[in-house]
Amino acid sequence: MKISLEQFDKAFENRIRLQIMSVLSVNTSYDFNSLKDLLQVTDGNLASHLKALEKEEYISVVKSFIGRKPNTQYSATEQGKHAFKRHLQALENLIKQQK
Repeated sequence: MKISLEQFDKAFENRIRLQIMSVLSVNTSYDFNSLKDLLQVTDGNLASHLKALEKEEYISVVKSFIGRKPNTQYSATEQGKHAFKRHLQALENLIKQQK
């Protein structure tokens, strides 16, 4: 079975985006600071990758305040979960092909 490159989603080529989607796929939502701490990335780096996933409509963003502090929550959309699952399946098929 030959794997076509079209099966891979360019949005997940970066390891940070892959990590973000991994976290959001198994959690209802995650806030910015918790993601930053978990992934050990800078504010700017995380923000740019979140923006890219939001542009693809793979994640949704909800901004609110907790007391006087801003809080931004991120969730994987159904479209994002489906795209991520397809991407992971393509990776699994590629690995199986190598055996």
